[in-house]
Amino acid sequence: MTGRYTALAAGGPDLSPGQLLTALAAWAAAAGYLAAAARLRRRGDRWPWRRDLSFTSGGLALAAAPAVPLPGGPFTAHMAQHVLAGMAAPLLLVLARPVTLALRTLPPGSARRGLLAAVRSRPAAWLVFPPLAALLDVGGLWVLYRTGLFAASHHEPLPHSLVHLHVVAAGLLFSFAVCAPEPLRHPWGLAWRGTTLLLAGAAHAVLAKSLYAVPPPGTGFGTADLRTGSQLMYYGGDLVELALAAVLAVQWYAATGRARSRAGRSTGAAGTGPAGAPRRPSPAESGGASP
Repeated sequence: MTGRYTALAAGGPDLSPGQLLTALAAWAAAAGYLAAAARLRRRGDRWPWRRDLSFTSGGLALAAAPAVPLPGGPFTAHMAQHVLAGMAAPLLLVLARPVTLALRTLPPGSARRGLLAAVRSRPAAWLVFPPLAALLDVGGLWVLYRTGLFAASHHEPLPHSLVHLHVVAAGLLFSFAVCAPEPLRHPWGLAWRGTTLLLAGAAHAVLAKSLYAVPPPGTGFGTADLRTGSQLMYYGGDLVELALAAVLAVQWYAATGRARSRAGRSTGAAGTGPAGAPRRPSPAESGGASP
């Protein structure tokens, strides 16, 4: 093992430019988010504290994943980084609804109009099309681990940076596409998002099982390290996917409750006249004849 493999095995971080950029951006984003939330509360608006906690936790996980020495062999440490930076951190960041916070704190003007137009644009709607987001995320992992890209990226700083940035960006996109927490112009329905999550989870699990048996091309990880890392990918991915499924379940429950509430109000309105007076039954309902 050479290059970053050796650094990981020794337990010391060896940050690529992409990892350093991601860590700095995560810290800056967390600080900006907390400042915007505090500004919103100062003017008397409500903003749940749990979202502050979610975004801060996601930012810390994203910044710490490549920088903190992780236990285990090099492949196990790499997989811990993958689960944290590519799966857990994106979900925590997305659940905090940073776009909604920005729209509520930005003053009326070109910046706010530009952000709203970008979020509600047709390209944004297609970019978060769940199957496309899954292809970029899980499909990218298949390309990474089942070609020589993984070995090459750990010997050259530029490919390593690009791979890291792609994993983080694709994880954010997939979490956004499945959760759909922001005001999109044409949000995709629960059926699209739930089916995509199920298929993407299966593809992720199959990839983890294949790595348990066969290492990425061009690498020489030990058998124990390879199997431990693959198990971490498998079970860690399951936990994040279960969290995504829970988000979908809560959304489905809320949507069903709103639909029942609307149906109840419609039924109640149909059964009363003006000012809540009982509706006069029709001749057919009362058993009488038409006049």
